[in-house]
Amino acid sequence: MLNGKHVVIGVTGGIAVYKVVDVVSRLKKLGAEITVIMTKHATEFVTPLTFRSLSLNYVVVDMFEEPKTWNVEHISIAQRADLFLMAPATANIIGKMAHGIADDMVSTVVMATKAPVWIAPAMNTGMYTNPVVQRNIDDLKSLGYNFIEPDSGRLACGDIGVGKLASPERIVETISKAMVRQDLKGKKILVTAGPTQEAIDPVRYITNHSSGKMGYAIAEAAKNRGAQVTLVSGPVNLDKISGIETIDVVSAQDMYDAVVDRMDDMDVIIKSAAVADYRPADVSDHKMKKSDDDLSIALERTKDIALEVSKKKQNQVVIGFAAESQNVIENAKKKIDKKDFDFIVCNNIITEGAGFKSDTNIVTIVDKDGTVTEYEKMLKKDIAEIILDKIR
Repeated sequence: MLNGKHVVIGVTGGIAVYKVVDVVSRLKKLGAEITVIMTKHATEFVTPLTFRSLSLNYVVVDMFEEPKTWNVEHISIAQRADLFLMAPATANIIGKMAHGIADDMVSTVVMATKAPVWIAPAMNTGMYTNPVVQRNIDDLKSLGYNFIEPDSGRLACGDIGVGKLASPERIVETISKAMVRQDLKGKKILVTAGPTQEAIDPVRYITNHSSGKMGYAIAEAAKNRGAQVTLVSGPVNLDKISGIETIDVVSAQDMYDAVVDRMDDMDVIIKSAAVADYRPADVSDHKMKKSDDDLSIALERTKDIALEVSKKKQNQVVIGFAAESQNVIENAKKKIDKKDFDFIVCNNIITEGAGFKSDTNIVTIVDKDGTVTEYEKMLKKDIAEIILDKIR
């Protein structure tokens, strides 16, 4: 999500520094390059080594230490930032910024940068609500600085009130959105993900190996690019995505009902779920006891959700998926014609790195006009961006 983005983080002296360690870890997992600058007071709470180990980059503390490059260091750091995050932002650094004071590396770099600056305050309630601090915050806001408002709760000093550093999740989500293009803002997108389970009896069911990772990656990428996303998910072992309406379903019929009920309100429908094609014709109300004989189970077709969507759609963009093990392109082209997809994403599930449960995939996209575009193995989150690029 943040590949190629450079975040500079100014860390100042407060007990909430430990939360910024988590922020750095989360941003690194999203692909960001990170440079951490610390005040000397901040190093009393967390050592520079901790941030260096997580960011995989040197940490700057002293303005007058031997520079790591031949450039003027505070200027070079400021210039390569795509975003500057001040966290935790103490009353002291907020006051310095509001009055143009640059007497250490953190305050010097933030003054020199032309990148968007996001400030996450953390301090005692009395300090945060102090009229001087609030005036400084208002002044910075009027100058175009952005704030991630603090949480309320029990503070390190024991007081109860506003002033807690925002959660690492909220900080990362906020600045990630600020760095990712919002080209899907205003779009309503429905994504289906995961397998379905078709009951045999109260104990057993028929399912498949889908993990839901592809659909969840698409849903999260669409949300990050500004879309209003509804995720219809079969049973998966994945965390819910904040900011997304998730509809949990079990069977193919459940998924059919959820999709059809909501499709009229959507601009885009992405059918990445692995829906069962068949289900037991008769479902036992009680556990079927084993015997010495073989067992035959009669199966009947489930509703073809993609086909029904194609019949009912109006102006929606509909994207299909095809997981095949042979004649991949031929089968995908048949499917795109039958189900009137705008394009289809297909893969060979028996190719290493392209099957279920993997974090990677190897896909080919077939357009409605027959154009075939092949992609090398890449992370599913990167494939999600490619898919979304085609529907803008």
